[in-house]
Amino acid sequence: MGKGKWFLSIIEKKKGCLVMIFVQLVYSGMALFSKAAISTGMNPYVFVAYRQAFATLALAPFAFFLDGKKADPLSYSLIWKIFLASLFGITLSLNLYTCAINYVSATFASASINTIPALTFLIAVAFRIESFSMRDCPGMVKLVGSAVSLSGAMVFALVKGPEVNFMKWHSGSDDQKQKTNPVSSKEKWIQGCLLMLSANTAWASWLVIQAGLVKQYPAKFRLTMLQCLFSCVQSSVWAMSMNRDISSWKLQWDFNLFSVAYCGVVVTGISYWLQLWAVEKKGPLFVATFTPLTLIFTAIISAFFWKEMLYLGSVCGGILVVVGLYCVLWGKNKQAKNQPILQEETQPPNFAKEEPIV
Repeated sequence: MGKGKWFLSIIEKKKGCLVMIFVQLVYSGMALFSKAAISTGMNPYVFVAYRQAFATLALAPFAFFLDGKKADPLSYSLIWKIFLASLFGITLSLNLYTCAINYVSATFASASINTIPALTFLIAVAFRIESFSMRDCPGMVKLVGSAVSLSGAMVFALVKGPEVNFMKWHSGSDDQKQKTNPVSSKEKWIQGCLLMLSANTAWASWLVIQAGLVKQYPAKFRLTMLQCLFSCVQSSVWAMSMNRDISSWKLQWDFNLFSVAYCGVVVTGISYWLQLWAVEKKGPLFVATFTPLTLIFTAIISAFFWKEMLYLGSVCGGILVVVGLYCVLWGKNKQAKNQPILQEETQPPNFAKEEPIV
């Protein structure tokens, strides 16, 4: 009985980390399933619109029954803020991401999102949500950790080296590799990188914005549902303006439907709410620092289910990603212990005065 209580106390203390590890595992599935669906011919903008529709339907019962009493009436100013947060955070980042994934692999897409901690750190410092000082050791460790993690992601994506054939299977012929490689030219590779960088910047901004929104409207289920609803409408308008073919909106009982449902219900619905909870408890940088784990999970799942080869460069890059992650977490935890009031670290200035947040 004593051991059971001790185990539960450990889970209670580490639940923030456990939640974010689960979220990154979910996101690794998003990279793989969305890549597979779009590669088989599904329109990327239609994919995002359906994904947000599934997420809205999945969150609606929870928003009504669980947050019905705690949700305050929405002011016009707050609705406008939620609408803009959905537009510049969710709608823009998802559409840019699904467009970019046409030109890069799922593993590279997962590697590119490791720019999010550094981008979030810079944006959070600019809004004074995160503290940083050149004379502050924890602050310097956070900065160095972000740089190490980003460097590890780049090594993972760009450096191959010898194969690590731990499962004793063959990597396949060069023709098969060419078919599975989405980067057909240098121009497309550059275009995909730029689109991914833009998507990650929009997502980092969304994480920072949530710190202010969740304090003004603490009903997290309803806040997430409203953002998904606005994003669904915005993405539908975007998809219809970019693609006039009605047949592209047809869904059948196939892998595409499963991918849309997974990305909508599990990724957008459940993980968005979990991230809002983590942003409220730990701050936006804490959430962003776990994004490197998506790269490692994606590579492992791809190796087991798609029999993609791992390389020594990928393994070394993964080690750097984990080292950078722990450096950032150490710096943040050390900084939190040195501050008598933890809320000051995540309190955005003047957001409660109904000023625009985007």
